[in-house]
Amino acid sequence: MNHKELRTRFNPEGSLLRRQQMRMMEILLEVDRICKKHDIPYWLSSGTLIGAMRHDGFIPWDDDLDIEMMRKDYLRLMEVLPKELPEWLALQNNDTDPNYFYFYAKVRDRRSRMLEQNGYDRLWKEQGIYIDIFPMEQHPIWLHKLTEKTVGHMYKIWRTSTDDKKAIKSVRRIFDFNNKWLFPCLRALLSIFNFHFSIITSGMGIPFHNPRYMEEIFPLTTHLFEGHQLPIPGNADAHLRRIYGDYMQLPNLEKLALHVGKLEFLSE
Repeated sequence: MNHKELRTRFNPEGSLLRRQQMRMMEILLEVDRICKKHDIPYWLSSGTLIGAMRHDGFIPWDDDLDIEMMRKDYLRLMEVLPKELPEWLALQNNDTDPNYFYFYAKVRDRRSRMLEQNGYDRLWKEQGIYIDIFPMEQHPIWLHKLTEKTVGHMYKIWRTSTDDKKAIKSVRRIFDFNNKWLFPCLRALLSIFNFHFSIITSGMGIPFHNPRYMEEIFPLTTHLFEGHQLPIPGNADAHLRRIYGDYMQLPNLEKLALHVGKLEFLSE
């Protein structure tokens, strides 16, 4: 099936999914503008990167958009985004949305409202279309898996609780212990012993641990994505093959799972 046929089947112009994808592009271009202004490097990642390499844009059925950057750059971006995002966008992290318990950020569109299948977003202040921004850290995979376990119970509480007020308190305790105590201590130990790793992976507590290799990521280059030249890893092909195998091969189109449960546009 060629790209035109895929677009016709999954995201033709004017379809709800295509409108969502174009709204995510609007968000990304604002973040890209701010990153360029402040010299903050980032790159397209995961399914978004596959889309760039295989389709020069979104995977036709994809309903999210991911970018990554090193943690030091992520911390800088978290400082400047609240000051520079236009009014129709909102930064969502634990500082701006008290019930948000992920260890990575989202930039949300305030002109739409969506709910995901997992229900984690049911009590978040911002619920619009979003893009994900992941901080990346240099640490061993085993350490990252340990930090996943120290926060994993949060997801079970949030997913199974029938008392949201009680769940919020429990999740907050776990989040704060990790964010304010455990993770800073682990980072301090890595710094004290001057450990350096060529492997980078998602920041502590983020439940994704596929390794990235510095020599495959840097120096960054660009690739066409929905008509725009945007940053990607310098050796994106090797990077993707290491994680996904033959990423150029289409998956089983009958077994695709979407993130979005409900979506409405409040304004154009």
